[in-house]
Amino acid sequence: MPGNSQRKGAVRKKGKSTAAGSGGRVRRGLEGKGPTPKAEDRPYHKAYRARGPEEPGRTPGGKPRAGQGQGYGQGQRPQHRGTASGAGPEWVIGRNAVLEALQAGLPVRRAYIAEGVDRDERLREILAFSADHGIPLLTATRAELDRLTRGGVHQGVALQVPEFEYADPRDVLAAALDAGEHGLVVALDQVTDPRNLGAIVRSAAAFGAQGVLIPQRRSAQMTAAAWKTSAGAAAHIAVAKVVNLNRALGDFAQAGFTVVGLAGGGEPVDAFTGADGPVLLVVGSEGDGLSRLVRENCDVLAGIPISPAIESLNASVAAAVALYEIGRRRAVQ
Repeated sequence: MPGNSQRKGAVRKKGKSTAAGSGGRVRRGLEGKGPTPKAEDRPYHKAYRARGPEEPGRTPGGKPRAGQGQGYGQGQRPQHRGTASGAGPEWVIGRNAVLEALQAGLPVRRAYIAEGVDRDERLREILAFSADHGIPLLTATRAELDRLTRGGVHQGVALQVPEFEYADPRDVLAAALDAGEHGLVVALDQVTDPRNLGAIVRSAAAFGAQGVLIPQRRSAQMTAAAWKTSAGAAAHIAVAKVVNLNRALGDFAQAGFTVVGLAGGGEPVDAFTGADGPVLLVVGSEGDGLSRLVRENCDVLAGIPISPAIESLNASVAAAVALYEIGRRRAVQ
């Protein structure tokens, strides 16, 4: 029968009756719902998860959520010149690390504590230190801290520290020139361990240097680890980044500095010929020492006599010995 055929390709003809109306449902479904939100404003988009709220306990628009954002402590900590609101903040997580960072004087951008966290002796010390120094601790859920610290073992407490603000190399040179014969600057060549960098910064500040120069590439940077190792000394000495270390050595040499490189096999450290004038002390890595071009740009290569049983000294230890010797010779002249 026509219209009832089961053969392949058969088509049932439609009747002439009018279909029931949808009541506008279909039409409304075709209407637009306004402009598409930005990716970072859509909760299930990866851009939203990457950005996250500005603070735990706040909406993406910055408004506090109910019961969130209550701090422990009052007021804001004064900012140090080495802090910045730049785009490269770091996290210090874990109770021991956070307490050590606070005691070392790291500049704090934000400090967080998880809701309902167990309070042991370490956490009580953190709370007491924060209260005594006016560092507010914002509360956050554990899930928020997990997200902010990218799954790190935060133990319910975390610090966000700002990107370090480097000095201008020209300002370091000017400050050293103002010091006259006591001008002293330390430059690092291929020192890639941030703890070595922090220790050298501390020694440079302790022995009266006007600044520290580090290369922009293939060098440790002033991260939270470097700042912590400096034990707050980075607050008292300028650290500058240079694009080309050899060019910087040439600039200091032209300004009247004696460029002294620490190198195995060099003259004994007490043979510094530039100790009676401004000195730029160049420290190389423990493994490779000074690079070839840097060695060629040094006026003096100085070594530290050590036991033949020991191949070399740690870079930060060698720098401290050399800085002490320069200061000692200047004191007796």
